[in-house]
Amino acid sequence: MDYLKIFSPATVANVSCGFDSMGFAVDEIGDEMTFTKTAAKGVKITNITGADLTYNVDENAASAVVKKMLQDANADFGIALTIHKGFSPGSGLGSSAASAAGAAFGANKFLEHKYSELELTKFAMFGEQVACGTPIADNVAAAIYGGFVLVRSYEPLEIIKLPVPKELRVVAIHPQVEIKTKDARAVLPTEIPLKNAITQWANVGGLVSGLYTDNYQLISNSLVDLVAEPARKALIPFFDEVKNSAIKAGALGAGISGSGPTIYALCEGKENTENVYNAINETYKKTNIDFTLFTSKVNAAGMKILE
Repeated sequence: MDYLKIFSPATVANVSCGFDSMGFAVDEIGDEMTFTKTAAKGVKITNITGADLTYNVDENAASAVVKKMLQDANADFGIALTIHKGFSPGSGLGSSAASAAGAAFGANKFLEHKYSELELTKFAMFGEQVACGTPIADNVAAAIYGGFVLVRSYEPLEIIKLPVPKELRVVAIHPQVEIKTKDARAVLPTEIPLKNAITQWANVGGLVSGLYTDNYQLISNSLVDLVAEPARKALIPFFDEVKNSAIKAGALGAGISGSGPTIYALCEGKENTENVYNAINETYKKTNIDFTLFTSKVNAAGMKILE
């Protein structure tokens, strides 16, 4: 293999109750990346479109991952990368994760599948650390494994792939405001009341159970966040209005994707999804803030080979 083109999906992390431990991949938006084998060792980025990102191979999440993998495998070749960002960095949809996870997946193809999905997640976490300063696994694991994932443990790293009910859909709105991950982390509580902690981990259990049993009502009951959302929603203009309109229109639940500002809503079936899309659209059109809005199936496969 001398050339590869892939699609690396955007992801929704936290999924309300699963802060830093749950995420899922979406089907409609993501990055397109190409990998070309070179005789010269090392990695280089030949083109970036769709966003203003660094070409410095040690500071770009994608190239940093490829470089680390080639060194770890003692590869006798190099890789030239191109990256097309299909959605905005800082959206709360795992932009750096799509690059890092896609890089790990693509490089592994040239390395004859040397590394497992769990090992690829670890490499991609390094890319997240390069980009954001923190090696979080929820976004990158969702992109690599596809569908829903649970990060059960970080030490040692353990990723559990969860089933996706057939009729599950997502609507997501990205208000065109900037929220830095560092700022979103800064507002989080340092202590959680025991009652809230018990409710939170019970909701994680409920969400996992609902996914396994196709129990949409249980999924709905479990999409409650008592930890991050109350602290972060003030950073997102008209968050409550969007969430309330989505649920009133039939959404199973709604919350903040990652650190925001994207707001996601999970829905059952195509008709409900369209109703929620229209309700959110009408709600945000009344503000003076630009936004993008999309619907998608949950991407159960994760990465896609395009060429």
